[in-house]
Amino acid sequence: MHRLTLMAGALCAGLLISTGAFAQVPADPANPNETVPEKYNYIPYGENIKLDEAKKIADVALAEAVKRNWPMCITIVNTSGELVFFEKMDECQYASIEISQHKARAAARFRRPTLVFERLLGKGSFFAYLPTLDGVTASRGGNPIVENGKIIGAIGVSGAISAQDTQVAKAGIDALTKP
Repeated sequence: MHRLTLMAGALCAGLLISTGAFAQVPADPANPNETVPEKYNYIPYGENIKLDEAKKIADVALAEAVKRNWPMCITIVNTSGELVFFEKMDECQYASIEISQHKARAAARFRRPTLVFERLLGKGSFFAYLPTLDGVTASRGGNPIVENGKIIGAIGVSGAISAQDTQVAKAGIDALTKP
């Protein structure tokens, strides 16, 4: 019994001593994530994109890809990242089907271009948490579609190098502002 009491006492003492490991970690002044802004600036969500608008955007994006002979997959999603319209060109790699959908979904759900995640990951270890967030895609070609200052959906393009994907996505988005 004495031995059991000693073991229990040692275990309790060990737990008390080890709780210091769970203390709050002090702020790291070099970490840009430690700065708390006064206000969070974001683009609000609006009404979901309609099918005819999605087709118009995809058609212009497709025309840009065809003009440059870049086989692409083009995805348009609504504000929650759900599929509204999808187009796959002949000869587009099969992986780009899902990649274009992931890019569009991330752009809509996180309210920012996927280029932002790519650039943040390039800034170093302070942004190493990004891949742990569900749905993050750190590859260019996913862009929110904004109308009247509100996000109505997003476009995701995949099939070439990221800069080409972005160029095709932007061509499609520009179609929304032109009559």
